[in-house]
Amino acid sequence: MDLKICNWFAAAVMALSVWALPAPAVALDDAQKEEIGAFIREYLIANPEVLIEAQEALQAKQQAEQLAQARRAISEASDAIFNSPNDVVLGNPEGNVTIVEFFDYNCGFCKRALRDMEEIIASDPNVRFILKEFPILGEDSMAAHRVSVALQRIAPEHYNAFHWELLGGNGRATEDRAVAVASELGVDEAALREAMEDPAIAETLTENYQLADSLGISGTPSYVVGDEAVFGAVGVGPLIAKVDNMRSCDSATC
Repeated sequence: MDLKICNWFAAAVMALSVWALPAPAVALDDAQKEEIGAFIREYLIANPEVLIEAQEALQAKQQAEQLAQARRAISEASDAIFNSPNDVVLGNPEGNVTIVEFFDYNCGFCKRALRDMEEIIASDPNVRFILKEFPILGEDSMAAHRVSVALQRIAPEHYNAFHWELLGGNGRATEDRAVAVASELGVDEAALREAMEDPAIAETLTENYQLADSLGISGTPSYVVGDEAVFGAVGVGPLIAKVDNMRSCDSATC
């Protein structure tokens, strides 16, 4: 690094530190501020990799803070996350490791993640897989999830087939399509529409929104595995690795 530029930058940092001090620190005049700004600009132009390093450091810090926030939320709301009576449990209900997935029926990444769930459940008989209804992609999603929660309440034996057809099928999930899928499975439409009016459905979705907010979840799919939140459609490998870690060291990251 050019010694002159290095000295300029050091002087600029020191000057800015003084500038940032509370009164009665000596204030810089406009000419000094302009000179320091020129020093910093020249340094950054000569060493643009510093900006990349700073951005990477910021992202790492934000990710660490997000994971720490999620860990606190998991600890404080463990029962609501892992044992809510409003959720569907797939795989082994008595499994020794639980994966919780927040999903939206109109999420393209959730469609891909559906296959991941299938593979995990098929390959590991001791995984307990929880689905949390989390409609965030507009009114159609909200309506489709209302149908889903209602069906779960009146015909839980059909939920698995309904979920696979609605999430795994083509086209946008809407109320009409969700009702049609349920009807094809033999669910009485009148009973289903009556169940959709139950205020408890809104309470279920509100609980999931609140949990997602506390976990720092804003997109789908997102997961909770043990003591850790996992954001995005990360695929089978990373999820299985966290399951294995839970069994070996009682933490998603050993």
